[in-house]
Amino acid sequence: MKSISSRDNPLYKELKHLAASSQARRKAGRTLLDGVHLCESFLQHAGMPEYCVVSDESASHPEVSDIIARCEAGRAQCIMLPGALYGALSQVENGIGLLFVVATPHTTLPDRLAGSAVLLDNLQDPGNLGSILRSAAAAGIKQVFCSDGTCFAWSPKVLRAGMGAHFILEIYEHCDLSRLLAAADVPVLATSSHAQQSVFDADLAQPCAWLFGHEGQGVSDELMAMASNCVMIPHLGAVESLNVAASVAVCLFEQVRQSSRSSSLR
Repeated sequence: MKSISSRDNPLYKELKHLAASSQARRKAGRTLLDGVHLCESFLQHAGMPEYCVVSDESASHPEVSDIIARCEAGRAQCIMLPGALYGALSQVENGIGLLFVVATPHTTLPDRLAGSAVLLDNLQDPGNLGSILRSAAAAGIKQVFCSDGTCFAWSPKVLRAGMGAHFILEIYEHCDLSRLLAAADVPVLATSSHAQQSVFDADLAQPCAWLFGHEGQGVSDELMAMASNCVMIPHLGAVESLNVAASVAVCLFEQVRQSSRSSSLR
């Protein structure tokens, strides 16, 4: 394991730049995974990182030492930093000092929507996006399509909220959602508080694509007009609507419920 103790070390400067700048991460095509859970999930589902970075205070922690050993066996470069230098890279307070530097995937957009998927139109909040990715992965969704205006899926905040979901999903960014909807081979459902049909009454036993939008403005009028159907989520309390991440979870797991029931009846 390589030890770095100087802030002037070129590799440390590079790591600090990646940690501090979203623009730098996008330009480099790399991002940071902060904490044992994300790093463990990456090893399990995606392979080896470019760098495994640990604080000297955490190197002897049993989970960290195991991950270090696996990375060294896989020929990933392992770096140890003093606590103060490591702290300048991490956004996790009071966490175990471990992070990975990994390449962000380059995915080729499919020609058609052929199975269950989630489409996100101008979603802004990283926490919401991470929660949606986590729900999608848990519900067995394979593909998530993000419009140009949607926040960067591979930012550290989204990754932490996603809790490893990124590594079992196909995530497409900068998508022309109108083109995808026009070429959909499955029904496309959007949620709207003005819809007449409840999501619980819709037929969700077959694959479908789900369209969700901006936290305040919802799905754009253009895309809403292209949806096959609009459904609403009934609620009893005196609130206008659910948070978008909660709405996604309700819809996806109603689809899981109906699909499971349909399979059991065959």
